[in-house]
Amino acid sequence: MLLGFEDPWVCTVYILCIASTLLCVVYGLVNWNKGEETVQPEDVQWAKEEKEEVEETL
Repeated sequence: MLLGFEDPWVCTVYILCIASTLLCVVYGLVNWNKGEETVQPEDVQWAKEEKEEVEETL
């Protein structure tokens, strides 16, 4: 009996859920104020083409 659970797989699932939550929190804290990527010219061109396509369909 591990942590009050008779089945070790149930205990493993609980531990993994808590561990994944902690991992996500740590990742968020590390990348909190990292900054944005620079905008590439091909990104600007893609956005312009998408906007034109949407306006044509409307």
